[in-house]
Amino acid sequence: MEEVFEKRVYMAQLFDTYRNMLTEKQITSMELYLNEDMSLTEIAQSMGVSRQAVFDLLKRVEGQLEKYEAKLHIFQDKR
Repeated sequence: MEEVFEKRVYMAQLFDTYRNMLTEKQITSMELYLNEDMSLTEIAQSMGVSRQAVFDLLKRVEGQLEKYEAKLHIFQDKR
């Protein structure tokens, strides 16, 4: 449980750091998931897409954020 919380906090921090490098759709979905604490189903309904599409989008964004950090180290340097 604690690992899930820690990953979510880490993703929120990466999102805050690299949000300007994402598309509007990616930003919206991450804001709803991380900041509004909406479920995948709720996000899907609000965006007019399937739950699976939201899941795939969030996973891709998480991967992108981790790649940005691995290359740029902006978040790590802020610590």
